[in-house]
Amino acid sequence: MLKQKYIKRIVTTLILIALVAFSLGCTDKQSSDDGNISEGLSSETSVSEHTGENRIATIVTEKGTIKFELYEKRAPVTTANFIKLAQSGFYDGLTFHRIVPGFVIQGGDPLGTGTGGSGQTINLEINPELRHTDGAVAMARSNDRNSASSQFYITMGPQPALDDDYAVFGQVIEG
Repeated sequence: MLKQKYIKRIVTTLILIALVAFSLGCTDKQSSDDGNISEGLSSETSVSEHTGENRIATIVTEKGTIKFELYEKRAPVTTANFIKLAQSGFYDGLTFHRIVPGFVIQGGDPLGTGTGGSGQTINLEINPELRHTDGAVAMARSNDRNSASSQFYITMGPQPALDDDYAVFGQVIEG
């Protein structure tokens, strides 16, 4: 069972790496001042009804589909914010504006610059059980710990330096 879990994580990691590598090679790219790569990888996001303990979010992009489990009981405020935005269509057509290979891909900014949000913020919600493992989904924020709004990121490999500073609220399960 444990071996199967590790194989699934390795396959998920390889798929994410392939998705990012493919998108970097096949789209117009712009380097920002901090060296990150931004591009127009637009998406459509939806959240399924409960299929068990947690709902599944699905992001459909021009390069493939990403599905992640939402940790509704362990991060209720953060997941409720994400679900509300997804169900309202807020994320539809937005881009993954920040792609840093080996670190994160980030989206959810209506401006596409890394500075936009939904107009509402939520407080930082840290659950010590939720860590920045490979494929973790978490909320981006500014220097203000309680400034998370709509931007989220997916880790590309373990990122323990982010633990306890950013709210993890999901885990990639496919794509």
